[in-house]
Amino acid sequence: MGNAIVANREQFNGVKETVELLYEGEMIRGIFFRPAGVGGLLPAVVLGNGWGMVATGGDMEDYAAVVANRGFGVLVFDYRCLGLSDGQPRQEIDPFKQVDDFRAAISYVRSRADVDRERIGIWGTSYGGGHALVVAALDKRVKCVVSQVPTISGFKAAQRRAPHEKAKALQARFEADREARFAGEPPARLATVSEDSQAAVVYPGQDSFEYMAGEGKRSPSWVNEVTLRSIELARAYEPGVYIKRVAPAPLLMIIANDDALTPPDLQQEAFAEAYYPKELRVVAGGHYSVYREHFKETSEAAAAWFHKHL
Repeated sequence: MGNAIVANREQFNGVKETVELLYEGEMIRGIFFRPAGVGGLLPAVVLGNGWGMVATGGDMEDYAAVVANRGFGVLVFDYRCLGLSDGQPRQEIDPFKQVDDFRAAISYVRSRADVDRERIGIWGTSYGGGHALVVAALDKRVKCVVSQVPTISGFKAAQRRAPHEKAKALQARFEADREARFAGEPPARLATVSEDSQAAVVYPGQDSFEYMAGEGKRSPSWVNEVTLRSIELARAYEPGVYIKRVAPAPLLMIIANDDALTPPDLQQEAFAEAYYPKELRVVAGGHYSVYREHFKETSEAAAAWFHKHL
């Protein structure tokens, strides 16, 4: 991400509070944004990040600043096993454990004395966009949701990215890793991105490397690695099946029309199945365009949706 893009982003006007919430014996850590000049109880929004990313220092704080400046309390947090939060094994991405963390974060903001516990919204992007659909479907404390470039079907997306022979070889690695972990061996790991186009990584390609490595420079707690089991779990994750259960919470879905990671046709098919109230916004470009050239549009659209419905 170009420095000029980041430099032009909106500055937060308020107080940032480092928070810890204990859940299932492990500490989830994050930041609560309280805007200046807002009296009374705050409506609040919980933000959930994408695959392997962290809350502090990067885009999550930029999105939080825009939403909080419009009069909302905003919580950003690290899922367990990532960033500043507790949890073992490190760098393991279990989608349903992350959904639980999202719901624990909702419990936390509802417990705050400065928050209106009946006016809670959620926002998720990429893998976290899938989580937002699941959380909104299962947790009716959520009154409004924004799902940005969401994972809809882990299996279908993986099929498109991996040819048959590669998929077979990866399945063999999953099985070997599962048996090794059963025998007490440490989990197998692999890099998320690499500048080397031939490297075996989760997200090959220069675009993924530039975005994630760029965020890593802004976010010191980000680690360019995940467990192999994280990939296996992702292929079993189907958040799109929950979309019919999001209503009556108003749903805004933001997608990119040339997204090679979370296919826009899958997103549009899922959106068509959602019940009203709902709105679809489409921006031009690939997966990371929502954070780059379209950041102002996507962040302000989210803030406006929460302003309208919370």
